[in-house]
Amino acid sequence: MRKLILLALVGLGAQLVDGSLGMAYGVTSTTLLLAIGTSPAAASATVHLAEIGTTLVSGISHWKFGNVDWKVVLKIGVPGAVGAFAGATFLSGLSTETAAPLMALILLALGLYVFIRFTTMGLPKGRLGLPLRKRFLAPLGVVAGFVDSTGGGGWGPVGTPAILASGRLEPRKTIGSIDTSEFLVAVAASLGFLFGLGSENINFAWVVALLIGGVIAAPIAAWLVRHIPPRVLGAAVGGVIILTNSRTLLRSDWIDAPDATRYTVYAFIYVIWAAALAYSIREYRRNAEEDRRIIAEAEARATAESHTDRELDPA
Repeated sequence: MRKLILLALVGLGAQLVDGSLGMAYGVTSTTLLLAIGTSPAAASATVHLAEIGTTLVSGISHWKFGNVDWKVVLKIGVPGAVGAFAGATFLSGLSTETAAPLMALILLALGLYVFIRFTTMGLPKGRLGLPLRKRFLAPLGVVAGFVDSTGGGGWGPVGTPAILASGRLEPRKTIGSIDTSEFLVAVAASLGFLFGLGSENINFAWVVALLIGGVIAAPIAAWLVRHIPPRVLGAAVGGVIILTNSRTLLRSDWIDAPDATRYTVYAFIYVIWAAALAYSIREYRRNAEEDRRIIAEAEARATAESHTDRELDPA
């Protein structure tokens, strides 16, 4: 019972982060499941089954708050589902000895990406409101879906920064659209794992615990995305992911580092993490007013274009 309560709390916390940042539910939850001894394929399957419910509620919540661009959802979500199914069947065929350090390496890379991206970069400027093309979103969806299912997370860490970096979609709609399209990815990945593993290898009590926590947090996160600074949250969550998966890799058969080496690495990560958080908070405060102005201008431009489209096509 204690483990189920812990999993529910993890699901709640992970969804608060994911719904506010557009990433890290799968990475955070999978990291914990691996830490308590779950096999990589079973951990990813558990998380993706729970995500069917959490992404559905999250998508509805983001839609209610006006955070979703449905054209982006379809253009990236369908290719993402194809990639997720392929990745799930691939991971299901790997042995635990091979998959565990491989997944930790993928999660570590995703954590570094989240950490560096949100610590060093502010809000993309200059191209908000321009359309995102299918030739950009479709390949991105396939890659992000494959990484998501093989790494137990990755849809957000791959998709969200790529769209943010394009500068064409404001952050809250990027996050809302990525969270909403993840429903298609979760369904496809779950089908792939059920096909590759069978239901007997999945603990459905853990699925329900993660699901309950995530469903409770989803509407709160959709509201928070309008108020919480993504730069600070990204630095904080990225540090957690880096620290946890560095520990897994250093203790794996691939490296098997001595205690002195491991503790030195942990100390280094803590120092960098603390410095990154301080820097992110300072930069957020310095640029907050400019970021609000950019978003307001983009929203006004999008509203004007919408009125123009309706006038040209009244039907």
